[in-house]
Amino acid sequence: MKIEDLCQSPLFYHIEPKDIEGLLNCLGAYTREYKKGEIIYSALDTISAMGLVLSGQVRIEQTDVWGSQNIFGYICEGQVFGETYACAPEEKLMVDAIAAKDSSILFLNVQKVLTTCSSACVFHSRLIANLLTVMARKNLSLSRKINDISRRSIRGRLLSYLSFQAIQNGSNTFTIPFNRQELADYLCVDRSALSKELGKMEQESLITFHKNQFSLHSAARELLFTK
Repeated sequence: MKIEDLCQSPLFYHIEPKDIEGLLNCLGAYTREYKKGEIIYSALDTISAMGLVLSGQVRIEQTDVWGSQNIFGYICEGQVFGETYACAPEEKLMVDAIAAKDSSILFLNVQKVLTTCSSACVFHSRLIANLLTVMARKNLSLSRKINDISRRSIRGRLLSYLSFQAIQNGSNTFTIPFNRQELADYLCVDRSALSKELGKMEQESLITFHKNQFSLHSAARELLFTK
């Protein structure tokens, strides 16, 4: 990702490329490369820098003492991760950040982001506003997941998740970003039980699916608020 491409990242919206270059120098930004599967941040770490994905993809997950994983989501090119913990550097991470693909990560010291320089540049103030927007959107995403997994049954969790995906895509046919194991981890359910429930829902004409492409049928609507 070039300096010009950073303008497309939500963190640098409405900041000119010439200003981004100077801003990165001011913030002491640096880049690191990671191979697929390599740990970027580990649970119980304390951090002062957030990461921005220049290329590749980062998976945010939590592993319990028995080894079960709960996937919180994927961070794609132009998106940031670790910003909440970097804003509270005394707090230990509750999650791992792992390279889901070979990745290049730009690191930014959050305290430097939040502290404007003596000239109080307009674009630095814009960066702070952008960071707050990014954090607010992530909080909303976490709230949506809590809503999904608050349903008691696997079917209820699936209906809640798939319903939102249909709304977000503006169509009852859509592609989700998870494979079966990842979807099971996201919804905090067993993979085999998830696959079995998906099969039942298709037999009952509630959904049709192929791999990670789904169609949500109207018959599923009346079940959404009862499962």
